[in-house]
Amino acid sequence: MTVGRLLLAAVFVVAGMLHFVLTPVYMRIMPGYLPSPRMLVLLSGVFEILGGVGLVLPGFPPVRQIAACGLISLLIAVSPANVQMALDHARWPGIPEWLLWVRVPLQLPLIWWASLYARGS
Repeated sequence: MTVGRLLLAAVFVVAGMLHFVLTPVYMRIMPGYLPSPRMLVLLSGVFEILGGVGLVLPGFPPVRQIAACGLISLLIAVSPANVQMALDHARWPGIPEWLLWVRVPLQLPLIWWASLYARGS
């Protein structure tokens, strides 16, 4: 197992767990036009955990590839929440506005990183 794959898996498992620990915080990030913000926060946390675990399952390359593709899809799906957080910067007085905007394009390197494991061997 590569260190990169293990690290990416850990990032997503921890991030997914935070959806359950900090649910109200994640709900504040959700765009208002999306229904059932609590359910979406918890569901995205489940998929982050499953994707992270799927990346490190021993002996199952197709599962790892599916997990990586799922994580790429998830990163794209949650992008509106990152944009919403930056647009609502006044709701986050402890975080500099520029940092909220930096989060938006940070999805791209994560997508690239996951794409490394989405390819067949």
